[in-house]
Amino acid sequence: MGPGLLDWLRSGWALLALATLVVVLGLVIWSIRRHRDPRLVVECDASIADLLPSLSGLTQGTVYEGNAVELLENGAFFDAMFEEIAKARASVHFETFLWKEGKLGERLANALIERRRAGVKVRVLVDADGGKEMGRDAECLRSGDCNLRMHHPRHIRNIGVFNDRDHRKLLVVDGRVAMVGGHCIVDSWLGNGESREHVRDLGVRLRGPIVHAVQGAFSENWVEDTGELFVGDEVFPPLARVGEVAIHVASLKPEGSPPAVKILHHLVPCIARKRIWIQNPYFLPDSEAIEALCDAAKRGVDVRVMVPSAEASDMPMVQHAAHRNFHLLLAGGVRIFEYSKCLLHQKVMTVDTAWCAIGSSNFDDRSFETNDEITLGLRDDALAAQLEAIFERDMHDCSELNGDAWARRGLRHRCKDNLLYVFNELL
Repeated sequence: MGPGLLDWLRSGWALLALATLVVVLGLVIWSIRRHRDPRLVVECDASIADLLPSLSGLTQGTVYEGNAVELLENGAFFDAMFEEIAKARASVHFETFLWKEGKLGERLANALIERRRAGVKVRVLVDADGGKEMGRDAECLRSGDCNLRMHHPRHIRNIGVFNDRDHRKLLVVDGRVAMVGGHCIVDSWLGNGESREHVRDLGVRLRGPIVHAVQGAFSENWVEDTGELFVGDEVFPPLARVGEVAIHVASLKPEGSPPAVKILHHLVPCIARKRIWIQNPYFLPDSEAIEALCDAAKRGVDVRVMVPSAEASDMPMVQHAAHRNFHLLLAGGVRIFEYSKCLLHQKVMTVDTAWCAIGSSNFDDRSFETNDEITLGLRDDALAAQLEAIFERDMHDCSELNGDAWARRGLRHRCKDNLLYVFNELL
């Protein structure tokens, strides 16, 4: 290296060139990932039951008619899950975000290994961050010849996407039955959500043509992480109508456009006519969504939001961050309930007792912008009514926030809320 080059490197020009390179690379990454958020102004008087083709089309999905849906709460979800795994004859596909070593994980690993020994193809996809405490369960799955893959592990090849997590929770058996919800493979999800040591959650068992769409969502990440394409009747069999529920799936994250789950969660408040009831553990809507919910309340829609209290949450910092904008929602006519019995983890919306959403998506920017998620939109009066009854039942274990009292909460509380909101926005 000549003295001229050394002098140049020691000069400020080298630092300026390096800073310019960093800025340019940052702009390139931003331009690749950026998208315009949807304008939440919808002029339409049609009911949400009639707008299913619009909801599915705008979220780049398809309406699947003729499905059967069974709602499953708390530990009953796992009872159904093990029942379906035990009946598998060709393939079991399982995907989750959080798996911690324990009784539930051991039982699931053993069930999957048993099916693999019976000749069933077993594919398991776990988020690398959420699965870092799998412990012996991961070892058992691998030694049992189950195909276990971790999504976005810490590796130099993943440096640009390590913050992108797989937050989906789903099961597909033989391509004929699927299960979707918010349940994680952690012992606290067992039981019936009866105490602070447990989690209240909700999911669905699906039969009918919709299973192909759930299988497609699993395939999306499986191909990304393994490169393997699976085909044939053992994974995509012909599926006949088995019920009357129409369903669409929001899961895609297209480049240059808002992710499907964000469009769905932002669009629904704009077309609600009677009521929109939301249960979500991490409720941090952005300013556009806050305005849409408040506008709905102003036009006479019964808007209710149920979240866990900070004391019952597994992430109290996030709950305090959410508190920062509660005054805007309360002032806009939105009713907010804090569930204190245990961690309320179900991610549910019901609209006008005609349509409902169930899935893995939180109501925050991490789910809407970064994570891989799956949310089902279902048109069925009976199912929507069942979910509204669950909401009303859960209200008995809630405290409703009062706008005037909330505005008078202590300075320490307000400072904590604002500080944690800024911290949360930076993550």
